[in-house]
Amino acid sequence: MIKEERLLRIGVLGCGPISQAAHFEACRRGRNTELYAICDISQELADAMATVHSPRKVYYNYDDMLADPLVEAVIIGIADQFHVPMAAKALAAGKHVLVEKPLGVTVEECQALARQAEESGLMLQVGHMKRFDPGIAYARKFIREEMGQMLALKAWYCDSTYRYTVTDNVMPLPVTGSGALKPQGNPKEDKQRYYMLTHGSHLLDTARYLGGELVAVQARHVQKYGAHCWFVAVEFADGSMGHLDLTVAVRMDWHEGFQIYGEHGSVTGKTYNPWLFKSSDVEVFSARDGVTRRPLGADAHFYKLQTEGFADTILHGVPLQGADIQDGIAAMRGMAAIARSAQTGERVLLADVTGGV
Repeated sequence: MIKEERLLRIGVLGCGPISQAAHFEACRRGRNTELYAICDISQELADAMATVHSPRKVYYNYDDMLADPLVEAVIIGIADQFHVPMAAKALAAGKHVLVEKPLGVTVEECQALARQAEESGLMLQVGHMKRFDPGIAYARKFIREEMGQMLALKAWYCDSTYRYTVTDNVMPLPVTGSGALKPQGNPKEDKQRYYMLTHGSHLLDTARYLGGELVAVQARHVQKYGAHCWFVAVEFADGSMGHLDLTVAVRMDWHEGFQIYGEHGSVTGKTYNPWLFKSSDVEVFSARDGVTRRPLGADAHFYKLQTEGFADTILHGVPLQGADIQDGIAAMRGMAAIARSAQTGERVLLADVTGGV
């Protein structure tokens, strides 16, 4: 691993599962990033992670980390309900922000954060790391440059009952500590809401990243034997049609992908469990030359690539490849609209939706 001379000094808030499995390593592996500081209210957990990852600073109080002038940017890897208030604190302290998805839990709080981000002039990126899947990025490039008009998009995200059998073998053994700060109640108890925020945010952002803006949805939801399924008819701003399938959990292997039909070609993709760090298998067919192409995508450490892209934008003014705050708001609107439509059976315009899931 060759590091660049100028590294973005990052402080990571939260030493829980997502930071242990993704963000600490991403900062350490990134060619232009440094894991400068880590912070967790659990001193026991923060110290354990410091032993493994060797940051320069360890903090047990978020305000103390934000007061450190050498911290240039913050990655927020904590419970969804804390995303917006902790991102707002970081912006107020003059720090750039990479916040885990979903951006927040209501449309209104996300909009308030957007206003603050715009006034601050600082970078705020949302952690929709699938945009850094080389296969998905290649699909987007083909759609934009070669496919012509889109006719229709289908995308699916189906978590598997066997996911933990797979991920327990490849993810770091989780470390826990006493005194962790948790949201009121138990957000994971309401599975319908939890699955939409956790998994639906990925599906919606991928659909928008490939197909463009969504303007309306009409959703159906069914729950049986502890499993949830949403089928969602979507309307894109360019008049194209779409169908989204969010199912948790299927009695089969991880099942995620997309099909896109266009004027001069088509795209198909199969996406793997993210913790395998394997690029999506993507095939693009061009009717212009009758050739099917399939990229390799050798480097598929999405979290590392996401963090490097974040740093490139801050340090060198490279155009943002990741999701910006408006993308985060759009995903939040989409999830809220699906929730409303599933309740009523009616078509819901994203522009009209308020509240949360």
